[in-house]
Order: sequence, then C-alpha cells, then structure tokens
Amino acid sequence: MESQMKSPYLYSMEVKLKMFGVAREIMGRQEQVWSTQKKSVGEIKEEIFERYPSLRQLNSLFIAVNHRYAPDEQVITETDEVALIPPVSGG
Repeated sequence: MESQMKSPYLYSMEVKLKMFGVAREIMGRQEQVWSTQKKSVGEIKEEIFERYPSLRQLNSLFIAVNHRYAPDEQVITETDEVALIPPVSGG
C-alpha cells in the first residue's frame, strides 16, 4: 500500500501584512491579517498580485519580512511580519 504524503499547503496560516506608500493606497488599508496557504515570499507576492492587480503596474514591490528585505524563496511563518514596500519617490 502506498503511503500518502500530506501536502504542506493543506492548512491556512494568518500573516500580518503592513502596507506602505502607494501599496497602502491601492489596498485601502495600512495593515491586515492575510489568510493564506502559501509559504514563500514569492508565492504570497503572486497571491497579492492576483487579489490586487494594480500592484503589478508598480516599477517594483519589495517584500520585507521582520524588517529585512526578503528573497522570493524565503519561507514565511505565522509569527512573521510581512511588509509591502513600493518604489520610493522623493523630492
């Protein structure tokens, strides 16, 4: 009998998202609890783009995890704070 492997994506987790600049304007809030089954920064970023397609029009959208810029491969846990950082303009 073949053993069945459990997928790591079968459960949802809640991640605290903080939005800054134009990302906050597009999403309509400064922070929210994001319920997701995704695990990596890249996967969560794609899920955010699906829900808020206007964010794709930005020149860049960086993701910080616990106050540090994070690569797409980084795994997210429920205790992490995730921030969306759009391009910064100044004058």
